[in-house]
Formats: sequence, C-alpha cells, structure tokens
Amino acid sequence: QSWVARFASTMPSAYPRLLQPITLRGGAVLRNRALMGSMHTGLEEGEGWGHSLEKMGAFFAERARGGVGLMVTGGIAPNAAGRVAPFAATMASSSDARRHRTVTEMVHEVGGAKIAMQLLHAGRYAYQPSAVAPSAKKAPIGWFTPHALSSAQVEATIGDFAAAAALAQEAGYDGVEVMGSEGYLINQFLVTRTNHRSDAWGGSFANRMRLPVEIVRAVRGAVSADFILIFRLSMLDLVRDGSSWEEVVELAQAVEEAGATIINTGIGWHEARVPTIATSVPRGGFAWVTQKLKGHGLSIPLVATNRINTPEVAEAVLASGQADMVSMARPLLADPDFVNKAAAGTPQLINTCIACNQACLDHTFKMQRASCLVNPRAGYETELNYTPTEAPLNLAVVGAGPAGLACATVAAERGHKVTLFDRSPSIGGQFNLAKQVPGKEEFYETLRYFTHKLASLPTISLQLATEADASTLAGYDRVVLATGVVPRSLSLPGWDHPKVASYVDVLQRRGARGGAPPPPPP
Repeated sequence: QSWVARFASTMPSAYPRLLQPITLRGGAVLRNRALMGSMHTGLEEGEGWGHSLEKMGAFFAERARGGVGLMVTGGIAPNAAGRVAPFAATMASSSDARRHRTVTEMVHEVGGAKIAMQLLHAGRYAYQPSAVAPSAKKAPIGWFTPHALSSAQVEATIGDFAAAAALAQEAGYDGVEVMGSEGYLINQFLVTRTNHRSDAWGGSFANRMRLPVEIVRAVRGAVSADFILIFRLSMLDLVRDGSSWEEVVELAQAVEEAGATIINTGIGWHEARVPTIATSVPRGGFAWVTQKLKGHGLSIPLVATNRINTPEVAEAVLASGQADMVSMARPLLADPDFVNKAAAGTPQLINTCIACNQACLDHTFKMQRASCLVNPRAGYETELNYTPTEAPLNLAVVGAGPAGLACATVAAERGHKVTLFDRSPSIGGQFNLAKQVPGKEEFYETLRYFTHKLASLPTISLQLATEADASTLAGYDRVVLATGVVPRSLSLPGWDHPKVASYVDVLQRRGARGGAPPPPPP
C-alpha cells in the first residue's frame, strides 16, 4: 500500500479531489466524487400488502444526509424473468414507479445527493425456475438450468430495460445503472463461457456485445439528456473464457458512443474463486484496472471500486489519476456520515468497514435483511434510533470489548453518564486478538474508531486496568456486563499433550500449555 501512503503524506485534510464536484455529460452535477455502489439490502421488495418502500427510503436518505454525491440502489429487475429470486423487485409498471417515489422523495427532501436505480437482469444466476440466459447452461452456483432466450426474447429484453429506465425517471430517480458485470445476464452474453449461440447475438465479439450496446442505446433514447446512465462494466471477469482486455476496451468505447454517462468498474463474476472484497484484497487493490482503461481515449468518468474504505485511499486513487470517481458501498453501510466526516477533517471518527461480509453479504445470500457488523442501525433506520433519554442514569459498563464499547458510547450519546471498566490496560477485548489473525487487520480500524469516539464523549469515564467487583459497582443505577466469552475447554484425546496451545496462547505468544485450562482473553 505504498502508493496510498505516498499520496496521503502530501494531502491536505480536506481531501480536495474526493470532495470536488463533477459535471457529467448531459449537464447533471454531482457534489463530489463519492459514489455509493449498489448492494442488495433486502429492502428493495418493500413490506406489507402495499410493499411500502419507506425503509429503503430512510436507508438512502441517511446516506444522503451523510454527504455522498451519488447513490445506486440494489439491483431491480427490468422484467419478471430477470428477478434474482421469486417475488424480487421489478421496475416494470407504473405502480412500481409510484411505490419508488417514496424513496426518491425522501432522498431529494434531504437535498444534495442524487440517486440512481440499478437495473439488473440476473440471467442464469436467478434463483427461480423461469431463469433465462444466452444459452441453456447452468451456473456452478445456480439452482436451475436456464432457458435459452430466443432472438425475439432478446429484443424484448432490450425494450424492457428501456421501459424500466423510463419508469425509473418517472419515479423520480436521477439515473440508472445498467448492470453489465458480476456474471449477470449482460455479462453472460459477452463471453464464450456462457454464450454458445450461433445467431446475431453470439459467435463474434461484435455479436456478443450487441446486447449491452443496444440496451444502453435504447435506455438513452427513453430518458432525458440529463438523466444519468451508468454502465457497470466487467473489467476483470476472473473466470475461464471471460472477456479479453481488448474486448473490455472495445465495449467501453461502444457504450460511451451509445450514450453512457459514467462507466463503473465491475470486478469478478460471483462464481469466481478469486477474492474481490474480502480483507485479503489490499485497499484499492483493483484501482489499477480502472486506470488501465483510462488510457484508451474515453471522455466520460470512470469509477474505481472494491476495498476503498477510507478517505485517504479514495483521495489517493483520485490524486494518482487512477479514476475520476470512487465507489464505496459497504463503507457507507458502516458509516453513512463517511463523506461529511472527511469533509469536516475528522476522518478518525469514521466507523470504518472491516470487510468482514458477515452482516451484509452473508445476510443477502441467506435472504435476510442486510446490516453491518460495526453499525447495526444499517438497514434498520426506521426501527433502531438512539433518541435522547428523558431519565439520565449513572451506568457502569464492565468490559471494553466491542459490545461494551458500543453500549457505552450509545448510552453516552443518549444522555447517560457512563463509567467503562476493563481489567486490561487497553480497550478492545478479543478484538486485540482477532486483529492479529491474517485477513483481519481491518479490526485495528474499529479500535481506532472507538478510541476517538470515547474521547469525543465527555460523559464517559474510562477506567482501564481496573477490576470491577461488587464493591466497585455499588451505587450505579444500572450495571451492564459485557465481559465477553472464555475459550472452550476441549475434551478430546491429545488435549493434554504438551504441544497443545489454545488460540489465546498462540495469539499472545505464550506457547503451549499442555492441556492447562485456557487463560482468560484480555
């Protein structure tokens, strides 16, 4: 990450490139270069008989208040066959458009940010028996063998994308993103891995790229000139028989000519075995791909994506000329005020995404509402609100691990007086062990965030290296025990062998203990 450090060392605190407005082709103006990338939250389908989208609106309105320039929704299908699952959201009728006005009105009432709807046709990734694709080839991660689209059905699909874009504009959206990456339908048409056709939509690359180009051209013709049209281009498929680099460049040039406003970077198919968003991917680790495309005569903005989780990394990507904008999805799940905090010169107070994927991606694949391990309010903005208390209490919180830190800081923000105890000389609890595990280095950021958060709250008294016993805790109105867990004692053959060590022994460099009870974690 030396290139990040090199640019960060010379940057002013205001992150001028990240915060610089940008005027797009057609006249739309974004207040900064930060794009909140698309991710499925489970809020897109709405709730109740009317499928109300109030929760989705609240989710995006909170990010709009946080300062981001442009937001992209989770994927919405342009027709029933393109749904990712049965009953998943579509934009296919005026009633769909009317429901989405709730979202756009809540966002625009905040002011400043723009919002685009992602139009996503799942193709063979659809978890439904009516899945369609360029050819009848089942995905290795799919449940159903798709039906091959006829030529007439391909033409109809193009019309459905255009109609969905027009409906999105009717609903008040500022633009759409055409999802052409991650292995979904458009991506499936582009490559010989999944396109075995011999008609006008298969064979040569000129034929295979007809679908995305015709979709972009049709969408542009269905909406106003200032309506933002993002094309999500797979720049690295990371699967066998994917697009060549020459094909990526040819497609990028073609979709610009067809009317795209922005090209967003897509990295990897969902079936790819190469990590793309986990902590094993270096910060900004795929920005070089976007930079490589910038050298091919494109005049519209290119967006870098994946593992851009701090304003320093974002600024470095922009300052080094690797991209014109940066996409951050999960970082704005973790902290909706990311951009405002960067603009205020308080990046140390950003609750950084740790790329754990546990409450976002894992929840999505389990058909649950997405949230965030470090921000449980994400996705629950209408339900979990930390309102000021009318009856302030004197609280003791025992344990300064993640649970105790979250409890103490939220209680203090609500107006309670809090004393936070821990017998360790530092905060963090078992996060201090976890952050040492390869692939979990981002856990350092959570502890950095809480260190500064504690310092910003004068009603919290932090008592480290202090054992909290009954006498210590006498006199408090309430006591919260957040002392965590202890390692399990195993009753397995060989547990008492002198070479055996618990994870606490290993991570604290204590050496083997030969079956001795595991020591308590810090």
